[in-house]
Amino acid sequence: MAARLRRLAVDVRPLLESPPFRRLFAGQLVSLIGRQITVVAVPFQVYSLTRSPFAVGLLGLVQALPLIAFSLLAGAITDRLDRRRILMVTQLCLAVCSGALLVGALSGHISLAAIYLIVGVAAAFAAVDSPTRTAVMPRLVSGERLTAALALNILVFQTSLVAGPALGGLVIAKLGLGSAYLIDVATFAAGFTAVFRLPPQPPAGEHHEAPIAAIRRGLTFARKEQAILGGFAMDLTAMIFGLPRALFPVLAAMTFHVGPAGLGLLYAAPGFGAVLAILVTGWVSHAKRLGRVIVVTIAIWGVSIIAFGFARSLVIGLVLLAIAGGADSFSAVCRNTIMQTLTPDDLRGRVTALYFMVVVSGPYLGDLEAGAVASLTTPLISAVSGGVLSLLGLAAAAVRFPAVWRYRSGRQVVTLAGEEA
Repeated sequence: MAARLRRLAVDVRPLLESPPFRRLFAGQLVSLIGRQITVVAVPFQVYSLTRSPFAVGLLGLVQALPLIAFSLLAGAITDRLDRRRILMVTQLCLAVCSGALLVGALSGHISLAAIYLIVGVAAAFAAVDSPTRTAVMPRLVSGERLTAALALNILVFQTSLVAGPALGGLVIAKLGLGSAYLIDVATFAAGFTAVFRLPPQPPAGEHHEAPIAAIRRGLTFARKEQAILGGFAMDLTAMIFGLPRALFPVLAAMTFHVGPAGLGLLYAAPGFGAVLAILVTGWVSHAKRLGRVIVVTIAIWGVSIIAFGFARSLVIGLVLLAIAGGADSFSAVCRNTIMQTLTPDDLRGRVTALYFMVVVSGPYLGDLEAGAVASLTTPLISAVSGGVLSLLGLAAAAVRFPAVWRYRSGRQVVTLAGEEA
């Protein structure tokens, strides 16, 4: 029985065996909690200024556009330069963006256009920061610990999705927007310190490709690997159509009748479910059919979002969001493991940047879709129709990319020439 529990529980050996990974884990946890406070504060501020779900949803578009524009270039940069130095620069730039939001909140006169501009610039820097951070992981741990390290990396992010929004809602309610942004700025110190203490992360081999050629080679590899591309497509449809995040401010005010603290719980609920799921991802390291796990868990996501659309109790709504978040967490671990396993190191930055573009731009575009549909109809119709469309999109992607369902772990990395590496 004890052996079965150990097999089920998340594998923490990367933290015990790799000091650099352990420092990055701790620093990223603190920094991301601060960042997630801002993720609650910005839509709350926009809704307070406009009382418009569409204006909140538009935050997704102004972040998705620079993210998509910079992600492909970010991948080429990550594979050509020292990844540690890249992370140091991006951390400083993201802190400056949060500082600009702090100044605007304290002045009391920041415009909607200024908020959109700041979060758009921050999205551009995040498009470089996040894939670079993930691409560093395989160098910090051994190959047999990679899946566990990726699961722990997702655990950090999902824990921040719980602690950050919950804390953010309380801080906004008790201390105001300025204090929320101040915490975000202060926590960047932990993330920067962890990155500064990493060993150098020089690029693999000699790189003589021009940026456009480098980007093209990364796209060619991702297109060739149908198991990777199919995972991208499945996640993208689920996030664009099935993420009701932009509805949270209006649902908190008009449906659940709660203030900023309740709004913070809505943002935190998916992360709470994801954290619980990550704590029992030990079995993923031994699973062979990771693609089938992806399909099933994304289907659970869609059904949970449909049910959430009909919820009129805050408690029931939180439970359904937690179930959806747990399902998405299992899917993310499996998708990331497949990608990192099949991608050679000299392409890992570019392919990871594509992955980041999908997993982050999808929710941003989902904010726009949910806000627009809610403005034209109702929040209920927006959430329920989004869940239905995410299931239809999943079915279409599963038919188009059967390699996902057929995927078995244990494959070797394949080069563009088709030879095993």
